[in-house]
Amino acid sequence: MPKGSGLTKTMKLSNELADVVGKKEASRAECIKLLWAYLKKHNLQDPENKQYFTPDKKMAKIFGEDRIRAFGMAKFL
Repeated sequence: MPKGSGLTKTMKLSNELADVVGKKEASRAECIKLLWAYLKKHNLQDPENKQYFTPDKKMAKIFGEDRIRAFGMAKFL
């Protein structure tokens, strides 16, 4: 697969997503990595089951306010 296609293709991010990840452009893979870092930094993971997180106000603009599986973040991108 050529570099810069599929998951590695750099895309312009929405203002809401850019606000969370701190970049205006990123690949889907890079976004997922940055979202995981944000979850851990802000302690948003469910302490009982770390597969889940509850979005804070910034993330709620993208993912909604309900608790979701962290591995499901990619479908919102």
